[in-house]
Amino acid sequence: MVREQYTTVTEGTHIERPENQHIYKIGIYGWRKRCLYLFVLLLLAILVVNLALTIWILKVMWFSPIGMGHLHVTADGLRLEGESEFLFPLYAKEIRSRADSSLLLQSTQNVTVSARNSEGEVTGRVKVGAQMVEVQSQHFQINSEDGKPLFSAEEQDVVVGTGRLRVTGPEGALFEHSVETPLVRADPFQDLRLESPTRSLSMDAPRGVYVKAHAGKLEALSQMDIILQSSEGVLVLDAETVGLTKLKQGTQGPAGSSNGFYEICACPDGKLYLSMAGEVTTCEEHSHVCL
Repeated sequence: MVREQYTTVTEGTHIERPENQHIYKIGIYGWRKRCLYLFVLLLLAILVVNLALTIWILKVMWFSPIGMGHLHVTADGLRLEGESEFLFPLYAKEIRSRADSSLLLQSTQNVTVSARNSEGEVTGRVKVGAQMVEVQSQHFQINSEDGKPLFSAEEQDVVVGTGRLRVTGPEGALFEHSVETPLVRADPFQDLRLESPTRSLSMDAPRGVYVKAHAGKLEALSQMDIILQSSEGVLVLDAETVGLTKLKQGTQGPAGSSNGFYEICACPDGKLYLSMAGEVTTCEEHSHVCL
């Protein structure tokens, strides 16, 4: 330990200092000084390199005060110009295009748009794939430009809101269950065909069924029976000519007795047959057809 001595002398007195007095030098000298300067130069070089890289990144990514490249930050959200590719799911409240361009969504696999509730459960989903378009929702509805429902589908029923549903396929429309409609009509100069290959065909209406062919004929073909039944009214065949072909004929009467005229007879079960016409009815004479 170095001991410092303080001596008080008067003016003009000369005091000799000890010869072995210790002298301290303040500062960094030698190899420590050179290492410090080298370290400072290294930090300065790293700072310059970082500054250059930052400027280069800003230049390449097109950073600007309003956004980055084609991505602009506006008061309404983000505005993206041109085409963009998203490698992971995109979460957004609203996606729309400019007023003068269309919105295009593309994917090499499929495009899926999902809606979730506050608990994260999917409440609606639209999936566009290579083979089909799948819509998963409790209620699906298509509206017109003025907001009028054109088509809606639920688990219970499907509603077509247009004034006319047109089926243009060559095989027509196939319904596995009943169809409720006020009118079934074919295109002009085209045939209308209602067919049930393996089951029965039933047409019911609370106020009547009206079948009309404006410029053609009406045919009803069946493998078994065709039943025309009215519970309270009558069955009217109103035409200039009513033809009943392939009716059975009763026992032949005397030659020349009918002069080629016949009368139509009906059995109790409704079966019709022909009988030779006479001065009086001959249905009872030939009623063996009903047996």
